[in-house]
Amino acid sequence: MYIKLPNGIIDSLRRRLPIFNIATLIAFILGLYYAILNSPPDYLQGDSMRIMYVHVPAAWLALSSYSFLALSCIAWFIFRNPIFNLFAKSIAPIGALFTLIALVTGSIWGKPTWGTWWAWDARLTSMLILFFLYAAYIMTWQTIVNKDLAAKISAALGIIGFINIPIIKFSVDWWNTLHQPATISKLSAPSIHISMLTPLMLMTFAYILFLVTVFLMRYKIETLDQKILRVSK
Repeated sequence: MYIKLPNGIIDSLRRRLPIFNIATLIAFILGLYYAILNSPPDYLQGDSMRIMYVHVPAAWLALSSYSFLALSCIAWFIFRNPIFNLFAKSIAPIGALFTLIALVTGSIWGKPTWGTWWAWDARLTSMLILFFLYAAYIMTWQTIVNKDLAAKISAALGIIGFINIPIIKFSVDWWNTLHQPATISKLSAPSIHISMLTPLMLMTFAYILFLVTVFLMRYKIETLDQKILRVSK
């Protein structure tokens, strides 16, 4: 079974890249304004809690990006359509960036909160593993000359690595970790005040717009690289 490349949809979205760029900038400005200037300090952590507005959306999208990567790898194994490799290759560097942001900001947040820059906490460790999984996926494509072999190995790696996603998600429930349990797992009754939830949602929306914008750019680059590779053959 072969799925036709939805070039019309992708091209239509790419033509709207200037709109995505402007929307992303506006969303970040609004999100940072509410996060820094228009939200209260935490009654326990004080102003150091404000890094949550950068850290939490990055962590969410790091996991979401890898989930998309793993689904693309599964789809490639089923349909053997190169578009799914393009999807996975396009999202991988963005997910790695989000994971790095989550690790760095988490470390900065951990110093005043836990008294240390790093602890081999279950969630911290599994997030570090996630970064290595992203790096391994990217390096597989860059180091293996035979692209058919690279496609098989990278797809297998992407699928196997998905095991780490529920470990990250439920680590705070399965083990005694430094991280607190989820505070907005139920949107109907989140245990976070609306004054903090609003900037968090704005920053999450800004991150999503950034993800879509960079993904479209990366997809265009990967598509051009594939065309050049075909011509060279």
